Amino acid sequence: MGTHTATTPFGRRPMTLSLLASQVAASQIDQEARASKWEVFRDIREAKQALGATDRALAILNALLSFHRADELSAEGSLIVFPSNEQLIRRANGMSPATLRRHLANLVETGLVIRRDSPNGKRFARKGEGGAIDQAYGFDLSPILARAEEFKALAADVKAEHKAYRLAKERLTICRRDVVKMIEVGINEVAPGNWQGFLRRYEAVIARLPRTAARSVLEAICNELEDLWADVHQTLESFINSQNLNANESQSERHIQNSNPNVSSTDESEHRSRTEKEASGVDAKIDNVRALPNRVLPLGLVVDACPELLTLARDGQITTWRDFVAAAEQARPFMGISPSAWQEAVEVMGQEKAAVTVAAILQRSDRIGSRGGYLRNLTERARDQKFSVWPMVMALLREKLDARANATGPGARARTDHADGGQAEPVEISEALRKSMKKKGWER
Repeated sequence: MGTHTATTPFGRRPMTLSLLASQVAASQIDQEARASKWEVFRDIREAKQALGATDRALAILNALLSFHRADELSAEGSLIVFPSNEQLIRRANGMSPATLRRHLANLVETGLVIRRDSPNGKRFARKGEGGAIDQAYGFDLSPILARAEEFKALAADVKAEHKAYRLAKERLTICRRDVVKMIEVGINEVAPGNWQGFLRRYEAVIARLPRTAARSVLEAICNELEDLWADVHQTLESFINSQNLNANESQSERHIQNSNPNVSSTDESEHRSRTEKEASGVDAKIDNVRALPNRVLPLGLVVDACPELLTLARDGQITTWRDFVAAAEQARPFMGISPSAWQEAVEVMGQEKAAVTVAAILQRSDRIGSRGGYLRNLTERARDQKFSVWPMVMALLREKLDARANATGPGARARTDHADGGQAEPVEISEALRKSMKKKGWER
């Protein structure tokens, strides 16, 4: 007659159908089944949320597996371990007895282990002849072996879900970044488009994003952002294509103008030699804007013509061209000039002349609607050698001189002295420059 193995829990713990189902599943183990206990434990740890196991329960399961001497679980050997509560507490890092009992119950309820209680609830093993275990009471690890493939599949599903969730978050992050920066480019470059409408659409979509979102919610928001991305990208692409078309047309026109079949190779070589001499400074290069020489402007003259730039200079003073360029770079973002427009102006005009142009635009900012577009227009004219900073600065000086000349009357002088507390200082310019301005019609 065989020994009966108790399957119902000891004491007041009730028997449930789920416990009976796990016992039935554990009894149907293939006799040749084998599994590494630590590999199965890693699968259980990955799928703990799907199984309903707690972190502390897994710590106890790890301790129970350590009492099984072999690294491999098999149906041929005994799968019942019988450590005392004191031994489990030591291997579970000093867990309290109440916590131990609570999480042991969690292992049983999730079907990871089966209680094989003795008549008095103690855990022990009865050995037979030769020292082999004849009967053992404790925790049966058979479910771990019986459900090894199930745990492996659950762990794979959990890993796949984690990967899909991570990819959805990466997709959302990249899409948000692309949309925001493309809208910023459109605004900075003054490209035609409903950029405020795009911003409102973006804010409306992001407002529905919760702090902790499921993967389905993330994917739905990503789909909406990608639709917005497509609209913004199409708007920018159309603007780029129109810019390229205009550039190609202007380049074609210049090519037609320069391809005169009547011009001999000798004339071309002479023209090239003359151009090289002018570029090297041998001959003074003459701009076709008011026929003024392309000479370097004195810093003091430029600062006097563009005093608004002093408000953005460090300590309110500009003593070197480096200070002047730094102040112009500070003024650029406040004027709505994009970094690309500034960089293009520097490449075409040079850093100092680009800074002078920005300072002049700042001085006349109340009369210029799109400062960035105006700078791009001047850059294109400078590229075609149709623009020089000299006439711009001279025009500003002329306005300043005219304003002070109109204030030299008796009534105007009295009002100016009363308002400013003294007489305004005149602009100090050389007599040669004054004669040049009068000759060209810039000074009355």
